[in-house]
Amino acid sequence: MAKRVLVIGSANIDFIVRTPYVPERGETLVAEGGYSLMPGGKGANTAVAVSRLGAQVVFCSRVGDDAYGERLKKIYAENGIDLRFVRTDKVGQTGLAVILVENDGSNRIIVYPGANMRISEGDVESAFTCCPDAVMAQLESGEDVAVYASQLAADEAIPFILDGGGARSDFRLNKLAKVDIFSPNEIETALITGIRPDTLDDCLRASMAICSQTDVRYVVLKLGARGCYVYDGKYCDLIAPFVVQAVDTTAAGDAFTAALATEFLRTGDITASARYANAVGALTVTTAGAIHSLPTRETVRRFLEQI
Repeated sequence: MAKRVLVIGSANIDFIVRTPYVPERGETLVAEGGYSLMPGGKGANTAVAVSRLGAQVVFCSRVGDDAYGERLKKIYAENGIDLRFVRTDKVGQTGLAVILVENDGSNRIIVYPGANMRISEGDVESAFTCCPDAVMAQLESGEDVAVYASQLAADEAIPFILDGGGARSDFRLNKLAKVDIFSPNEIETALITGIRPDTLDDCLRASMAICSQTDVRYVVLKLGARGCYVYDGKYCDLIAPFVVQAVDTTAAGDAFTAALATEFLRTGDITASARYANAVGALTVTTAGAIHSLPTRETVRRFLEQI
């Protein structure tokens, strides 16, 4: 039977602008190509990715009482997500992310959280009544929500997986209860630890710094084109990436963490799960957009067979 995963986090509309480069201050760039409005948000990206990879998903979030909010809920429903705990907020607008995508696929993102910042501890507590097999969260909707979710998960002995998305330099990991998997990217790692994981030695030092701050079973650093780095408190492993032509890196980190969690719940093998997550992340960057780029389990299977 498929595992039930409770995903707590943000739901956004992504305003995606393709540009050959990011203009300098005061520069006006007339760019060819177009722009688009697509569903996104780290929580929603994770929820859809987990669902497409074969798990049951319950999503806890907030959207605005507006057309974007209704559009997002329809998309989530089409992806088989349980929406009982997606609240329509009467005060905040649906979250918006402005994403600049350069020709090489790299991106820069500005997020206006809106209703996402109104996700409450009460929302989280209600969502736990779905009896999840695991809980996933990010920091994009505010650290208090993630901290409270980690405490509830620890109290009920439910695996808790935290993506580092939305991390700030003043966030203290010691606020968290037990974390089964913590997965920040390079920038988030540097913000949290003061160490940018540019070398293997830096990866180890950063992972040890994370483990020294809170009870973390596995640290999995997302290293982009270099793959990922896994540390369990004693042993470490650099997992090689799958080489693909990147079109858009938006949502790749969310897809990676979703795949890491779902495969770990299935196998209990963190190294094999990290390799699988690398494959999902690679597939995600080959398609533009966030939710539209997330692969299904069957797509991943075919990709791995070809490799």
